[in-house]
Amino acid sequence: MFSATLTDEQQRHLAKSVTNLLSLYKQISDSYIIEFFSENLWESLPLSWQEPLNQLSPPQIADLLLDKSATDIRYPSVWPLSLLAFRASAHALAYPRIPPDQGSIHAKIGKPQEFHSNQSQSSLLGHIFRKHVKPKKQHEIRRLGMMVTNLCQQTNCDNVVDVGSGQGHLTRFLSFGLGLSVTAIEADANLVLMAKKFDGQLRFTLEKERLKKADAGHLPQAVSAPLPHHVVGWVNPKASWEDFIEQLNRRDDESEWPASAGGPGKKRQWISMSASDHRPDSKGQCLRAAECDSPSCAEGARARELSPHQVTDRPGPISEDLQGHDCSSASAPAADVKHTQTPLVKRPCRPSPAVCSEQSASCLFNRSTLSDSTVDPGDEERVSGRFVLTGLHACGDLSATLLRHFVSCPSVQGITSVACCYMKITTEENPSPPGVLAPPPTPQSADALTPSDFGYPMSEWVRGLPGHQLSYKAREGACHAVEDYVHRLREESELLKTHCYRAVLETIIRAARPDMRRAGIQTIKKSHTLTFAEYARLGLPRAGLPADLPLDQVRVDAMLKQQGRVVAYFSLVLLLAPVVETLVLLDRMLFLQEQGIPSQLVPLFDPAISPRNLVLVAVKQGLPQGLKDAC
Repeated sequence: MFSATLTDEQQRHLAKSVTNLLSLYKQISDSYIIEFFSENLWESLPLSWQEPLNQLSPPQIADLLLDKSATDIRYPSVWPLSLLAFRASAHALAYPRIPPDQGSIHAKIGKPQEFHSNQSQSSLLGHIFRKHVKPKKQHEIRRLGMMVTNLCQQTNCDNVVDVGSGQGHLTRFLSFGLGLSVTAIEADANLVLMAKKFDGQLRFTLEKERLKKADAGHLPQAVSAPLPHHVVGWVNPKASWEDFIEQLNRRDDESEWPASAGGPGKKRQWISMSASDHRPDSKGQCLRAAECDSPSCAEGARARELSPHQVTDRPGPISEDLQGHDCSSASAPAADVKHTQTPLVKRPCRPSPAVCSEQSASCLFNRSTLSDSTVDPGDEERVSGRFVLTGLHACGDLSATLLRHFVSCPSVQGITSVACCYMKITTEENPSPPGVLAPPPTPQSADALTPSDFGYPMSEWVRGLPGHQLSYKAREGACHAVEDYVHRLREESELLKTHCYRAVLETIIRAARPDMRRAGIQTIKKSHTLTFAEYARLGLPRAGLPADLPLDQVRVDAMLKQQGRVVAYFSLVLLLAPVVETLVLLDRMLFLQEQGIPSQLVPLFDPAISPRNLVLVAVKQGLPQGLKDAC
């Protein structure tokens, strides 16, 4: 699973080389494609670049610029050495994004092999874990779940904390599928309610299947799995790790939101606790066992009589029940599934960092399991406070916060961190990025902020490099999907006209309102199917301008003819996106290195389906040698 580890010196050298490259081409990475015409971006390129780039077709741009694995490259004209060096350097300094077990995917962009027989269902994930879960998330939770399990085995931990858990898809797989004790924390109370409902549905399906086997003469064991503990809470990036631990130990009635966040349901007002695809499924209603409503149906009668007290109170994996289940056949209304959940038996002792130890932290996660019986006196000896921290697409500063807790908290033994939304990271130059509210004051944040308080840079090494600063636009660009754009280029998709349309519209808006720049037009659905006149009629009102604003058709047509240039320029920007992402993640690796903790970046997901596919993995006793490929 793990690629060759860079030495400490190699990491520092790579960071220096990346900052040098990004400093040299800062004008490209910081540019907004919607300002292509209004800021004359094409004219900002070296003259020696303009002619060869202007001659390229979209498939040639894919092969000659963006795909470093392309073979049999044939240049339609002689390229200047500076352009060749730019392309080669960007590819050489970006961290590899293709999982080692997949080889090159550029030749044929599509869904991973697990979806070849069914475009919406992973063949590698049990049926009960695919309900309510989109293909992208199915792919992610299976691969990350196996990695977390492997890490738990290496660190001798049975406990996992899933931060930004959303609707609990990863949490359920770790708990019901892999037998781990999981505490999930999520800021959106509505998503937590959905997660609990889905937990109940899965639980009901498993018990119903067990009863079916019993009716058939088999004697299967009672369903045995540790029920996840869900906590509603926002992880304050400025709070201490002790406060974080206390959050995890809250009972349901103690969960709370920051006073200024507006209560539950205000998704993404705070630094994100979950990825952008963690949204409640409007179709995710609990299923009714309609076929079991008949009094003559013994299976339905048994299912309706289920009680949470009929299940065992001993946790354990239920892999024997994972195959062959079709969750679309039966379940119960959420209101009818009333399982008992006792969060944590003991609350943390909250010692100072100087005296805290694993022994003092062992009060964590000693919860009762699936019944409401009291905890066996021996449970505290069998369950320690050691746990693995995971965050699947933890947004903005949240990923940096989890790394700081990992370093500081003695209980955290390992971490898997998948980041996203780099533009929401706080920096010294931009401590309050757009769309991110400042955290409420805490005793720790009473003093003036220091460079070490921000999400980037985290390491002393990167902070000391000239030109290490990354603008909001550069970090936003790092979130774009290179592989998806390569696919569009090779297919010469109509979607390629979207950037040109928006850039032309920007010039029209500025002509009418010189004071307005980069107006928030938002996405116009199926804009590639519209003529520009239709696109403008929909877009202008969003900028506060009349839909029938007169257009200079001659000028508009002249700009639309330059679509090829817009595509070529955007491809240059996109070429630097993985380099920016590399610097952000490399900075986090160097931060851990400076704390004496080795780490590694793993391209775990298929980037064609999950663009943010790099996982930062670390354990405090050092990365194990020969870690098995769990995927």
